[in-house]
Amino acid sequence: MKPFSIAGIQTYIGTGDNTQTICHRIDLTMHIYPWVEMIVLSELAMFGPVITNSQTLPCPAEEAYQEIAAKYGIWLLPGSLFERADGVIYNTIPVINPYGEIINRYRKMFPFVPYEQGVKSGSEFCLFDVDGIGRFGVTNCYDIWFPETTRTLTAMGAEVLLHPVLTTMIDRDVDLNIAKATAAIFQCYVFDINGLGAGGNGQSCVIGPDGRVLFEAGSHEQIIPVEVDFEQVRRQRRRGIRGLGQPLKSFRDQSVSFEVYNRQNFNNDYLDSLGKLEKPKKTQLKPGKK
Repeated sequence: MKPFSIAGIQTYIGTGDNTQTICHRIDLTMHIYPWVEMIVLSELAMFGPVITNSQTLPCPAEEAYQEIAAKYGIWLLPGSLFERADGVIYNTIPVINPYGEIINRYRKMFPFVPYEQGVKSGSEFCLFDVDGIGRFGVTNCYDIWFPETTRTLTAMGAEVLLHPVLTTMIDRDVDLNIAKATAAIFQCYVFDINGLGAGGNGQSCVIGPDGRVLFEAGSHEQIIPVEVDFEQVRRQRRRGIRGLGQPLKSFRDQSVSFEVYNRQNFNNDYLDSLGKLEKPKKTQLKPGKK
């Protein structure tokens, strides 16, 4: 068994600088659970879902998280923030190691357009190793709706998917079903961490590599410490989910060429017929006779 302890923090997020609140929650987490080795917060936890709060990185808030990560010797993903760079805006998650160093900044590949209008897509995947433990992959909220993101990360060896979320919407049940399916299809742990208040409607969830839910939060503040077992991931991938399906190997060994991924040659007539990517409008009723 190769155990590693990760805590998701589901907490209330405001529409300004949430650094003090989040640091207090990290302090509390480490006081109650001093054995935790990594902490993950929700999407846009750092400054809330307000694009005018965008920051150029590095910024003082990011530096505060570097300091607290070094203080406790933990890996830290303090959620994301709107990053201002080269005249555009990204939705970016800093990844901080136990020495307080930024080892990566992941820019969300699939902004929630048309609701996340004006946010540019990132183009680089985020993987990192914890020496002697295993490999982690990072995605951000809507990214998980596109299985190509997790397919790529797990094909590169990711064993735990760290997935900050911000949803206040009525499709949270769909989000959770996708997270559960992702864990089973790709035989990885999924830490799906949502916020509260301006940061979401909660129901954060941790799923194991066999598709079983290890913990699902309610709609109140919650610290979610879970000890993951990397040997379980590797055994599931070698022997199959509960000794059955081995989807990573099956995908590796398949002989089908999926032409839908060939942008130049695939016929997109049907997809083009769906219209623009924009918010739905009211259905206009034609006036009729009484």
